[in-house]
Amino acid sequence: MLYQSTRNAAKKVNAAEAIVKGISEDGGLFVPCEIPHISLEDIKSLSEKNYRDRAKTILGLYLTDFTGEELDKCVTNAYNSKSFGSDAIAPLHHLNDTASILELWHGPTCAFKDMALQILPHFMTCSIKKRKIDREIVILVATSGDTGKAALEGFADVEGTRILVFFPENGVSEIQKLQMLTQEGKNVGVASVCGNFDDAQTGVKRIFGDSEFNAVLEENGFRLSSANSINWGRLVPQIVYYFSAYCDMVNSGKVAVGDKINICVPTGNFGNILAAWYAKEMGLPVNKFICASNANNVLTDFINTGIYDKNREFKTTTSPSMDILISSNLERLLFDITGRNEKLIKDWMNKLSSCGKYEVSDTEKEIIKSNFYGGYCNDDDTKETIKSIWNEYKYLMDTHTAVGYNVYKQYTDKTGDKTPAVIASTANPYKFNETVLNAVSPGINTKLMNEFDVLYALNEKTGLEIPYSLAELKDKAKRFDTKCEKENMINVVREMLGIR
Repeated sequence: MLYQSTRNAAKKVNAAEAIVKGISEDGGLFVPCEIPHISLEDIKSLSEKNYRDRAKTILGLYLTDFTGEELDKCVTNAYNSKSFGSDAIAPLHHLNDTASILELWHGPTCAFKDMALQILPHFMTCSIKKRKIDREIVILVATSGDTGKAALEGFADVEGTRILVFFPENGVSEIQKLQMLTQEGKNVGVASVCGNFDDAQTGVKRIFGDSEFNAVLEENGFRLSSANSINWGRLVPQIVYYFSAYCDMVNSGKVAVGDKINICVPTGNFGNILAAWYAKEMGLPVNKFICASNANNVLTDFINTGIYDKNREFKTTTSPSMDILISSNLERLLFDITGRNEKLIKDWMNKLSSCGKYEVSDTEKEIIKSNFYGGYCNDDDTKETIKSIWNEYKYLMDTHTAVGYNVYKQYTDKTGDKTPAVIASTANPYKFNETVLNAVSPGINTKLMNEFDVLYALNEKTGLEIPYSLAELKDKAKRFDTKCEKENMINVVREMLGIR
């Protein structure tokens, strides 16, 4: 299996090189040159396996330059009961007759990013050895909250790597901020950016594209890579859990092998839902993708109009991991549905960069509309959804999952579609404890409480166990206090790496 850039199909690399590079030199994203096929018989066989064996099967189709032994080691080290609490790894909770919640937050940082970022460091170290790279790999990350901590946790003290994370100063929850600022490890660095996530992400992309600075890094024994979902090694593990969810639906009797399901994903950067798209392209029976946005509804508008326009007010919401106006992974979908037209992709991405807007043709609009439903949910409706689901089912959702469920209900109310649905749940509700507590106990004045008082109050109200990794933050010292303007991020990287 070889990989090509969405902006230059001529250059092809193997999986190890795509993982180490993270992003192509031309600014494009690596995609597989062909999509492997999974038959219904294969799915039936996968249904009889555990999560680790399902992962080995799916990943083995894409990472063909990894030996069976190497892949087994990566999967076994990443997906174990110690890190994820049980061997289920990504369990399904059947909420009602049609909606099942795919809980992707049982990993060490309580967010779905663990599903990929627990295994990416193993992919990376294996790829470094394969490529015989003698430089230290610098993992450069922009985060809207969850990716930062999950990447820091995954790469902390991993041999041959450094990891530097930038997050928007006022664009993450207090718990998310504490998770990053208290991160342990000799090879980690964290800084906040005076701006929003798009500012941080744009700054990171500029650093990747700065040939002069990259030459300086090479001279000093460093080489950049990424842990964001622009890295194929981050995206490919996410394909696994959609197949696994379908297998669990089969095993529970919710569907028979071959029956279609709907998949609903709350998303900002389009990576999590793109993984579901690849699963369908491989053969997973999917009827409709439901793309759920918060008030930063650029994806909703794009799905409904075919016009991508980031020229709008950036809104800070209670679902901050989706506070994004530039959805990087959409580029991969567009590459697919245009018949891999690299010239068209370059043109659209140049327009996005220069004027913040582009429009796809009627052909692409029709493909998107036939596969995707787009909707959004504001903060008030998010809280109301958390409250109503708790009252009806005694099931507690975080803010992002609530956005997903709300948009799922919008879809079913509008269409009457009763196809069994899997709704991706992306974070433990304790990560967004203040909003969740206000939703289920509106009489509590959280403004007079500190972060940990809120945790305990939510525990008292719901009986849901506080994850140890969050409770222990109370006694951990903050290690990082660097703040920078978005224009100064490259100098922060220099300082963190000790480059003059």
